[in-house]
Amino acid sequence: MRSSILISILFLFFAVHTYAQNIQGIVTDARTHEALAGVKVSNAANSTAITTTDSKGKFTLEGTGISKLRFSMMGYQTALATITNANLTNISVIMEPATIDMQQVIVSASRETQARQNAPIAISKITSAQINDTKATALYQLLNKVAGVYMVNLGNEQHTMAIRQPITYNALYLYMEDGLPIRPTGIFNHNSLYEINMNGVRDIEVIKGPASSLYGSNAIGGAINFITQGAPAGYAGNVSVQGDNYHYRRVDADGGFSSGKFGLYVGGYVAHQKDSWQDYSDFDKYSGNFKTTYDFDAATRLTTAFTYNYLNTQTPGSLDSAHFYNRSYGSNQRFTYRKVNSLRASTRLDHTWNSKSNTFLTLFYRDNSTAQLPSYFISDVRDNAGNYISSNGQVNDQRFHSFGLLTQHRTNFDFLNSRLIVGAYIDDSPSSYYAQYLDIQKDIQRNYYTGFTNTGRYIDDYRIKLFNTAAYTQYEIKPTDALRIVMGLRYDRIHYDFSNNLPAGSTKYKQRETNNFNIVAPKLGLTYNFGDNRGIYANYSVGFQPPETGDLYSSRQLTPLKQATFNNYETGGWFTTMHKKMYVEVSLYDLEGRNEIISQLLPDNTTQNQNAGATRHRGVEYTLAYAPLNELTLRFSGTNAKHTYVDYSEVRTNYSTGTSYTIDYNGKRMTNAPTWIANSEITYKPAYINGLRIAAEWQHINQYFTNPANTKTYSGYNIYNLRTGYEAKKGVLKGAGIWFNVLNLTNELYATTVTSNQYGDTYNAAPPRTYTLGISYSFSKN
Repeated sequence: MRSSILISILFLFFAVHTYAQNIQGIVTDARTHEALAGVKVSNAANSTAITTTDSKGKFTLEGTGISKLRFSMMGYQTALATITNANLTNISVIMEPATIDMQQVIVSASRETQARQNAPIAISKITSAQINDTKATALYQLLNKVAGVYMVNLGNEQHTMAIRQPITYNALYLYMEDGLPIRPTGIFNHNSLYEINMNGVRDIEVIKGPASSLYGSNAIGGAINFITQGAPAGYAGNVSVQGDNYHYRRVDADGGFSSGKFGLYVGGYVAHQKDSWQDYSDFDKYSGNFKTTYDFDAATRLTTAFTYNYLNTQTPGSLDSAHFYNRSYGSNQRFTYRKVNSLRASTRLDHTWNSKSNTFLTLFYRDNSTAQLPSYFISDVRDNAGNYISSNGQVNDQRFHSFGLLTQHRTNFDFLNSRLIVGAYIDDSPSSYYAQYLDIQKDIQRNYYTGFTNTGRYIDDYRIKLFNTAAYTQYEIKPTDALRIVMGLRYDRIHYDFSNNLPAGSTKYKQRETNNFNIVAPKLGLTYNFGDNRGIYANYSVGFQPPETGDLYSSRQLTPLKQATFNNYETGGWFTTMHKKMYVEVSLYDLEGRNEIISQLLPDNTTQNQNAGATRHRGVEYTLAYAPLNELTLRFSGTNAKHTYVDYSEVRTNYSTGTSYTIDYNGKRMTNAPTWIANSEITYKPAYINGLRIAAEWQHINQYFTNPANTKTYSGYNIYNLRTGYEAKKGVLKGAGIWFNVLNLTNELYATTVTSNQYGDTYNAAPPRTYTLGISYSFSKN
């Protein structure tokens, strides 16, 4: 009897031991094939949470009685996996990014991953799913989906921006790659996003309004952070080819692998355009990313990255009214250009000391040159009666290289569930600039510039030692489960050491000159989480804009400039409704500028910058996302804003009498400031054809004034885009894709910018109806 009982016990023990085997697997992103850390793993039968994936996307658990697992993470569609004897220790779960996330979006507003509900700022995220579905040929096609953002297409990846500001070419935005500014403060370029490799971008985060407590100067209208792709789990690769009806051609390729502690990603694209819809607009671009990761152990990772971009483009310039409205897109010259070389490299070391503390240290290097013969500097010289005398222009070249570091440490405390972030930033960026005077030949009858002669005379020739240092701290407390309070402080110091290469008798500047700009910028914010995806936030922050080196030392700049400061007051909230099928987010802001640096139109129709005594920017931004069905999603994003001169005037000269007079613009609307910007999109992904997508998009720009006197306007525009595509999910064609996009579906005649001057209006024409066809193939193995 005893022996039979013992045998039964042993049999039961071995049966239970055999059944309770470990279940192991890995979770990856369906688009980037990167391992997903922090994915919640639950028992699908009773929704009981079991574990989460580690930093490499892996999970291990005991499988007693578990037949199916559920995998969930904010920003991704929930995935299920059935447990069988065949896959018990080799479960591969692929999670699709949500096209519209009805949960709080994961963001990195503090340079660390956190939930939307913890960030007291207006922040939006363009996910890898949106990037994949859009198949953008330029970044404006993505960024304009974000509420409050109007990225202006200037052709051939050239652009400018309007976020909580009028359409402006000034340094009011901070552009970053993986949290690092792509250019130093003081050498802003409104076109600088052509220095981004679009093919290597995983996600895009847009932080609207001043974010100075962590990111520093120039983040006035906002900061845009491009998060690059990392090494896939296992190995993966993608290749695509596309072209349009106006001879744009592009090839993309990327891939990588992970093996043990090492990971590698390489990606890039080549774009070429010739004989397009607009005369004299050929261009070539070569762009690439290289990134490696090495995990010394579970707590320490080294990431090394390189980015290179080359752009060589013709620049046709803007059109007058007659040519624009007649759809005559001919350029009035054939010799202007822009050539850009941009190299960035960085090495980042991350270390987690314990569950409450981590540190990162990043060393970075930049090397950049922008050589151009700009069309916007071609000007006509006229006498007092307006009669033509001659034409002139310039050729110029700006170069800089940077050495710097960014370091940040974060510690969590039990006291009030608080955490402290401290950081420092150093950027040493010596630069050089020269501009030479050109005599421009003109056919007056045809209003056509036929050629130029380089006179060899220097307009500018200088070097600047630019040194930017900053220190910042941010302290967060959570006195209750719902309330989080964030307090931040940042000190920035910008030092310019100017050295003039022109002889003393031929320049208005000294041979040597130094300028220092600095500010202590505070920030105070809070979030209150009501639960069930509902919350509110409020913040006060200060923005800081030092004058650019080109504005301080250019011989074309007639007046000295002061640094500008901005006080930002903001509140907003988010909630879900209709059984979590609808997500709404709203932000209201009041941005008050002091000594804001704005563009002034000169009599020769070129511009220079000057300080406005005071400006005010008020608005509301809103996003509504609705998914009535799993297959159908609707997004509506918009902003209503009012941008006003509070204290601003211009001094004009009456050339016939030689006297000067002042024009007061107080209370007038700022130029190129649409009162309403909207973007809406409806996307259909039918379940019965897995992999098919159809999306229709509407973009609206409202009427705006084109001169500070508010006597001239541009009516704005409405355009419609249609995007379709199919990606095979299984079968012999698995991994193959095809897409067909139609931009400006109704062939609307519109301009992305309009400028008024004393001789009329000039228009930056937008492309007519454009058809783009592309094919792709991707493969992966975990």
